[in-house]
Amino acid sequence: MAYLRRKFYYNEDNMPDGLKPIYAGFDLLQSHPLFSQLDGTIAVRNAHLSNQGSIACVTKNGEISVNIHARLDASEWAYVMAHHLLHLAFGHFDKIKMPSAAEIYPLVWNKACDIYITRFLADIGFGGSLFQDPAAFYPIKLNDERKIYEYLLETEGTSPKQTYGLNTVHTCDMFGLSSPIVYKSGEQNEYAETFAAAVTHSIKKAVIHAGGHDASKKKDTLVSKASEWFLSHYPLLGGLASSFKIIEDIDLCRGYEIHIAAVDASRGEIYTNPSCCLTLEEWKFVLAHEYLHAGLCHHERCQGRDHYLWNIACDYVINDWLLAMHIGSMPEENLLYDESLHNMSAEAIYDLIVKKLRKFKKHATFRGYGKGDLFGDQGPRFEGMHKGISLDEFFKNALREGLDYHTTHSRGYIPAGLIEEIHALAMPPIPWEVQLGQWFDEQFPPLEKHRTYARPSRRQGATPNIPRPSYTLQEKELKSRTFGVVIDTSGSMCSSQIGLALGAIASYAAAKDVPFVRIIFCDAEATDAGYMTPENIAGRVEITGRGGTVLQPGIDALEKAQDFPTSGPILVITDGYIEDDLKIRREHAFLIPNGNRLPFRPNGKVFYMENKEPKESY
Repeated sequence: MAYLRRKFYYNEDNMPDGLKPIYAGFDLLQSHPLFSQLDGTIAVRNAHLSNQGSIACVTKNGEISVNIHARLDASEWAYVMAHHLLHLAFGHFDKIKMPSAAEIYPLVWNKACDIYITRFLADIGFGGSLFQDPAAFYPIKLNDERKIYEYLLETEGTSPKQTYGLNTVHTCDMFGLSSPIVYKSGEQNEYAETFAAAVTHSIKKAVIHAGGHDASKKKDTLVSKASEWFLSHYPLLGGLASSFKIIEDIDLCRGYEIHIAAVDASRGEIYTNPSCCLTLEEWKFVLAHEYLHAGLCHHERCQGRDHYLWNIACDYVINDWLLAMHIGSMPEENLLYDESLHNMSAEAIYDLIVKKLRKFKKHATFRGYGKGDLFGDQGPRFEGMHKGISLDEFFKNALREGLDYHTTHSRGYIPAGLIEEIHALAMPPIPWEVQLGQWFDEQFPPLEKHRTYARPSRRQGATPNIPRPSYTLQEKELKSRTFGVVIDTSGSMCSSQIGLALGAIASYAAAKDVPFVRIIFCDAEATDAGYMTPENIAGRVEITGRGGTVLQPGIDALEKAQDFPTSGPILVITDGYIEDDLKIRREHAFLIPNGNRLPFRPNGKVFYMENKEPKESY
C-alpha cells in the first residue's frame, strides 16, 4: 500500500496551507478499494521538479515527489497520486514493457504512458482530472502504450510536449527511463503483482457484496498455514500461536496503515495484509516476529521510551534471533537487521538509536514507514469466578512452557539471548524499595563498633564491681556518613509520590546509621533546607508549583557546599520533566515514577517507584 511521509503538527493552524489538500487527497486515495492497495512512497519535496509549475514526478525506485506550491484541491491531488502509482503498477519503467527498438526516446515513451494512464483514470472516473480525455484528440485506440508510442513518434517526433504529464511541458515526470529495469530469472515487478492482487480483491469484494456472502469466514491461506505450522512443528512458539487470532483484512490494514503485519498483544490479535505477496516461509518469519513481540512483553517494557524507536530496537533483536533459529525466510524488503547489533539487548540498541535519531527514524517496521508494528499497552483480563490471569501472564507462561518442551525434546537451536529473556520472564521483578536499599548498602557499608569505657555497659549481677565496656560508633565516621537529596517539588510532582519516596529514604537512612540528610527542594528555583534527621524528613515538603523544574542549581549548591562531604552521594527525586542536560559530578542515583523517563541518558542508577496506594474513585 502507498505511504505518505507526513509531518505532524501539534497545532493544525501551524500547518502550511498547501499541505492540507495534499493530506486530504491522500486520504481520498486510501478510501478507494483499488488505489489504496498500490505500492509507492509519496513525499512532499522538490526533488526532480523543475519549477513552481511542476506538480509531481515519480522515480523507478517508487519515490513520488509532490510540489507543495501546486495549487490543487484534494480530489486533484488524489488524481495526481493515482497517476504516478499507476506508472509503477503498469511497469512503465520495465525494459520488457518498452518498445523493442534499439533506441528509446524517453519523452515519447513518457507521453505515451501518460496518455494511457489518463485514459484509464477517465474510464474509472477517479479524482479530479487535470486533463481532457485524450480519446477526443487521438484517432487510435489508447489501450496499448507501445502503439501510442509508435503513433507519437510518427506524428510528433522525438521531443513531443508533455501535455499529459505532471512536470513541465518539456520535462519528463518519470525519472529513470534512460536506464530501465531489467529483471533476472525468477524476479518480477512487485508493483505489478500488488496491482494484480488489488484488482482481484476489488472484484471479489464487489461480487461478495452483490451476492450477500460472508467474507469473514476462515480461509485456507498462506498466513493460516504458517500459523498452523507453529502448532504442529515448533513447540517454542506453539503455545503463543494457539492464543492469537490472525486477522487477514485488507480494509483494516488500510485503515491502520499496516504494510505487512502488526500485533496487538492487549487483544491477542495479529493483523496481516494478504496483498503484500509473501511466500509461506516469509509468513512464518513474520508471524514468529509478532509472537515474540507479545511473548517477551515488549509493549510493557517500553517504560516511557519513544514507542516507535523502542519498537525498532526490539525488531533488530528479534530479527537477529530468527535468522539464527532458521525460522522461515527473511522478507527482502526493508527488514531491520544489522550484523553489528548481534547479541545486543533491546535496551542497549535503544540507547544507541537515540544518539542517531535521523538515521533510525527513516527505518520501517513490518507495519510500514514511521509506524510501529506493536500495538497495545495493557492487556485485558480473563476473569473466572474468583481469580483471573492477565493476557500478558498467559503469554509468558506459554513461552516458558514452550521453551521447556523445545529443549527437552531437542527441537532445534535457540539463541542464548532469547533463552535468557524467557528465563527473566519467570523471575518476578525486584521491587524498587529493594533496589534502593541495595544502592544504600553500596554507599554506606556497615560501621564497625568500638569498645569504650567512657560509657560503661550495664554490669552483670554476678560481678557488680567489675565495669564492662560498651560498643559505640566513632563520631568521626558518623559525620562523614551522609548523603544529599534533591527533590523536585514543582506542580507536576504528586505529593503521594514524594511522600512514598521520602518514607523509604528515611527508613533506609535510619537503618544505615545515617544521622543527618541534606535536603534541597527545587522547582523554579532551589531552596536549601539544610540537614535533617531521618525522623524529620517526612512531612516537610510543600508542592509549590511555581513553573518548570530546574534541578541544576540544587545540584551545584550541594557539590559546592563546604559542610557537605566530597564523598557524599546524591539522590534525585523527580518525575522526569526537567532540563535536558543535568550535570552531576559525584556518585548519584535517580528515583522517578514508574512509566516516566528522564530526558537524557543518565550516568547514575535509575529506580522506578510504584505508588501502590489505591486511587480515589469519583
